[in-house]
Amino acid sequence: MPVEEQWPVNDSSDHQPFDDQQWDQHAHNPFNWPLGRKWMVMLTSLVVTFFTGINSTSPTTAADAVSEEFNLSNDVFEYNFFDVTAWNAAAAVVPLAALPIMEAYGMRIGYLAAYALFTIFLIPQAVAQNFATLVVCRAIAGGAGGTLQNAADGVAANVFRTSQERAVPVTLYVFSLVLGVTMGPVLGAVVEPLGWRWIFWIELIINGALAPLVFFGMLENRNEVIRSKIFPDVSEKSGTKETLQDLKETVVRSAVLLTTEPTVSSFTLWSAFSYGLVYVMSQSVPVVFTGAYGWPIFSGGLVQVSIGIGQAIGLFGCLLQDKIYIRSARRNTESPGTPVAEAILHFSIPSTPIALAGGLFMYGWSTLQSHWIVTAVGLALVGYAIMVIVSAASIYVTDAYSGYAASAIAALTFGENTFAAFLPLAAKPMYVRLGYPWASSLLAFIAVALTLAPVTLLAKGKTIRSKSKAIQEMCIQ
Repeated sequence: MPVEEQWPVNDSSDHQPFDDQQWDQHAHNPFNWPLGRKWMVMLTSLVVTFFTGINSTSPTTAADAVSEEFNLSNDVFEYNFFDVTAWNAAAAVVPLAALPIMEAYGMRIGYLAAYALFTIFLIPQAVAQNFATLVVCRAIAGGAGGTLQNAADGVAANVFRTSQERAVPVTLYVFSLVLGVTMGPVLGAVVEPLGWRWIFWIELIINGALAPLVFFGMLENRNEVIRSKIFPDVSEKSGTKETLQDLKETVVRSAVLLTTEPTVSSFTLWSAFSYGLVYVMSQSVPVVFTGAYGWPIFSGGLVQVSIGIGQAIGLFGCLLQDKIYIRSARRNTESPGTPVAEAILHFSIPSTPIALAGGLFMYGWSTLQSHWIVTAVGLALVGYAIMVIVSAASIYVTDAYSGYAASAIAALTFGENTFAAFLPLAAKPMYVRLGYPWASSLLAFIAVALTLAPVTLLAKGKTIRSKSKAIQEMCIQ
């Protein structure tokens, strides 16, 4: 397969009129690609999402070694977590600007540039001679990594036409995202005996080996970009002003949706809290398993595998949830043939109080008994719930706000990365001062309270959506 496709340019001398229907049926329209080609591009983005996620959390297991080398004090507050905070803070902000630019000028070139930047900045992370350098380099890597992660959702929207077709790809995207950040501490625990710098060297080797896959597998999949190459005389070309305008609209609309649309704001809190718990666990697990069971600090990272097992089980739950969602199109009287948005919530609602809150209660209170396996089972329940909740929230907001899908998902991912950046900073002080049972119970009570949002939308979703100003604007447009 050629690295850069040679698009067949339409010759204006043929006097063949161009219209939208012609492009809708064109073989080079990504929606009309063969299924194998679609999944090649999609799977490439999923693999990259997984390995970039590993980089976000892998240093947490080596916190003591990093603190000792750079003379950081971590008696109660984990100053060494600022390298993870910097990664996620950049991942929250940079994609808001990077993704609209990629949409205007091409997904492939932007994706390859972000991947190259991410991979290159693994080197200064490995050789950093002070903590400030490590934090800055991880912020740059986080900006590139967050762009790569969020781009996977855009790839799904670019190559799969309907919400039914996108359900499974989006679910797999969420799985690769949450599993990657969960497995980061596991990699750190395995490599830590070699020295903390080897964590980044190993990641450099892996991402370097994946470079050919990314180079050949990430084809241009942006509809408007491909169309402009085939029909250069009739396609609208985005200039700098138009790109900046699109960027401004995406950022402003994301902020508006997040602050004025109760559905988006409540679902962002629900999903962001769940996603942030992966990072909270990266801080609390070493504390809990060292204090309650006498494990070495770095060995606590291995316990993260139990969260990953829970997420893998959650993936199967999500695939079943997707089937229910797709079948709901048959009974949709409001928009026949389109799935009912609320149908994606059936698994996630009971999972929040039972698996998420229940797993947190088990995780905290099981430390009063002697065997670690019960605590690990609690973590697996939390992992299951995280997978189901984040997947449901992502599909719901993109479905309910389909006309503003890019802005809606940007608001959601901004919230997720913001929570991931700052929520874990309170983890160690909370678990030290409140004790393991009550610290986990506090998180569980928050999880129970957040169940109100999806329950309300399941019962009154149609009515709430009919009163939404943003959705009314989409209908007018």
